[in-house]
Amino acid sequence: MPVPFASQASPRIGLVGATGSIGASIAAALGDAGTPFAAIGRSLAGLTRTFAARPEAALRSCSELRTWNPDDPATIRGAFRGLETLVYMVGVPYDAFHLHPRLMARTVEAAAAEGVSRLLLIGTAYPFGRPQAALVDESHPRTPHTFKGQMRKAQEDVLMEADAAGVIRATILRLPDFYGPGVERSFLADIFAAAAEGRRAKVVGPIDRPHQFVFVPDVGPVVRTLLATDAAFGRTFNLGGAGTISVREVAERAFALANAKSNAKPRLMVANKTMLRLVGLFDPVMRELVEMNYLMTTPVIMDDTALEALIGPVAKTSYADGIARTMAVATAARSRQAA
Repeated sequence: MPVPFASQASPRIGLVGATGSIGASIAAALGDAGTPFAAIGRSLAGLTRTFAARPEAALRSCSELRTWNPDDPATIRGAFRGLETLVYMVGVPYDAFHLHPRLMARTVEAAAAEGVSRLLLIGTAYPFGRPQAALVDESHPRTPHTFKGQMRKAQEDVLMEADAAGVIRATILRLPDFYGPGVERSFLADIFAAAAEGRRAKVVGPIDRPHQFVFVPDVGPVVRTLLATDAAFGRTFNLGGAGTISVREVAERAFALANAKSNAKPRLMVANKTMLRLVGLFDPVMRELVEMNYLMTTPVIMDDTALEALIGPVAKTSYADGIARTMAVATAARSRQAA
């Protein structure tokens, strides 16, 4: 049953998988616009804890906390009841990607049964496979050579086939790797934590290739605009970062900010593909990183020309500003722990 939260306004938008960093960005953007929404997750305690720490604007716009059990169709329908639009950000364990298309099929079925008219999926670069062009736009072949890419492609196919069949209007916003204040599920996360703690950072190599990262707070305003744009549905879009940067450059900037007086160089422990295989003998999550290492050797650089043609210029935080903001939060968190 939905639990009223901060606002009594009836929500028409549901954020499915709302407790992650992308959910936080979208919640903040909807809150800034005064748009009520329901936050949907597996645990009421987790939802309450997450949204109690959100900015005031997000708190005011979060009307309800709703729980669902993805294995129980009745609870899925209950979580979607009365909503018009869903934003889907559901994650699964890195060694359970086979669940992605199954969960999307259940979501689409339940949404259609409850009269939900639109669904926006936050997607990834995985379905493209190895890039066949310097810049990857929406017309790039989806030929994933990894199991995870195949499962993400199957997830997209379930949704867009439902759109083509008139079951639900759908759109996909694909993101490259991302980073930001407090973001833990990022290839860059340990750089900021290590710089704040004065220790060696664990990173996956190679670390000198040009890479693209989206600053998480930039995602929410884009999603808010897409939800208000009817022409966005029935199509897929890429969202790129503010140019490219290497992992080494991120580390250099972060460590310089953390050690401004000493001008210390970053201390890095770089795991290459061979090391990932060795560690994977004992750690199943690290084992799963091996097949995705191509994203570090041949990064997918997103072209978001089509997105900007539809909604206009997208505001993107520069890497200098994004790294500084992320480092400031990591430093503050470290200071609280020390205290």
